[in-house]
Amino acid sequence: MRYPVPLKSSRSGPLSGATRIPGDKSISHRALILGGLGIGETIIHGLLEGEDVLNTAHAMKAFGARIHRSDDGLWHAYGVGTGNLREPAEILDMGNSGTSTRLLIGLAAGHPITAFFTGDSSLLKRPMSRVMTPLGEMGAQFMARDGGRLPLGVRGSEKAAPVSYRLPVPSAQVKSAILLAGLNAQGTTTVIEPVPTRDHTENMLRHFGLDVVIEDLSGGARAVHIEGPKCFEGCAVDVPSDPSSAAFPVVAAILVEGSEIRLPGLCVNPARIGVYETLREMGADIRFEHERVSSGERVADLVVRSGGGLRGMDVPPDRVPSMIDEIPVLAVAAACANGITRLTGLAELRVKESDRLAAVASGLSACGVRVEAGQESLTIHGTGGSVPGGAHIETNLDHRIAMAFLVLGMVADSPVTVDDSRPIATSFPGFVDLMNDLGAQIEPVDGAILLARD
Repeated sequence: MRYPVPLKSSRSGPLSGATRIPGDKSISHRALILGGLGIGETIIHGLLEGEDVLNTAHAMKAFGARIHRSDDGLWHAYGVGTGNLREPAEILDMGNSGTSTRLLIGLAAGHPITAFFTGDSSLLKRPMSRVMTPLGEMGAQFMARDGGRLPLGVRGSEKAAPVSYRLPVPSAQVKSAILLAGLNAQGTTTVIEPVPTRDHTENMLRHFGLDVVIEDLSGGARAVHIEGPKCFEGCAVDVPSDPSSAAFPVVAAILVEGSEIRLPGLCVNPARIGVYETLREMGADIRFEHERVSSGERVADLVVRSGGGLRGMDVPPDRVPSMIDEIPVLAVAAACANGITRLTGLAELRVKESDRLAAVASGLSACGVRVEAGQESLTIHGTGGSVPGGAHIETNLDHRIAMAFLVLGMVADSPVTVDDSRPIATSFPGFVDLMNDLGAQIEPVDGAILLARD
């Protein structure tokens, strides 16, 4: 049995140095999935070796792919070919990862196999009905708990039917699940999204040589088309650093006076940099240098300096999909800004690893920040500098809540503690060491260490 590991974050001196953020989680998932489906070898450089991604690798092995890590740190996947997934002999435990669960449900739904999915206590609470509805139209059948929750069984269609599906709520995960199922469907599968969402799946499909057609529609909507069934060959993939993970040291460097850090090789996909655009508009000193394209994704080196303070702002709601995972740490920045920051269109935060909207609101309030939370909105009254702090935060097994409030502790008058740091490893292994190397003061509470017993 593994015990929770509480951490304490105290006021920090200036942050400095250059450090590489671990590989992008979203791109790592997709590299393993397509590498495990393509024919021949896929070599992956920079794969995030967090628990979520390792669970994806394990699942793809259960589907028949051969995947291993070589001594030089490269990952090698030998795929089975579209239409040739093996029926897993075991229940697939996806741990904490909603992304890989929804994507792999889509992959399985397009094949004539039966697969069962489960996860940790947090994942068991997250609804899968948003992917079940369109995949059911393609011929898949499901057995799940009330509300479409895990444990869940999927029986893929003997002959997956193409579908034209309009997303009721923007979601890159639902879009990706449909596109992955469409790889083995007979004809053109179309996903219509009301506003563009993350396009890592489309970029990765193109990188593997597949034809993905994007059609701009009226009112800012977009249609994504893919023709199936499609077989494709493996290739080399370079995974850039994760901009969602980078947001935590970035906000810390912005807030801690005298800081300057450099983060090389960061993914700067336009659908992923909403938080950086927002921080710039709030007055942050953030620069992208040496911009280039690698494995279908835009990449740059990020330079961040502390400045003269941030200003509160009304964040455009149409920007939220491009920074949904970064809202907790953006809220920390807003708490230290001058003036009021208003965020709307946050409904998806209610169904993340935790109810992140409620967790952010209650955590900031406990740290002495005035906050007003609606069903899908958040209004933060900035303190104009440091916050009182001194709170103990219940993370509800949510890695981003844990990291966000550890960043807050770096600029708080009194230390901030989080109840359980273990989930951080799902997306950002080495987070504490990396932050402390830059100058943070994050340590176990009262000398606590990770304990284990049979």
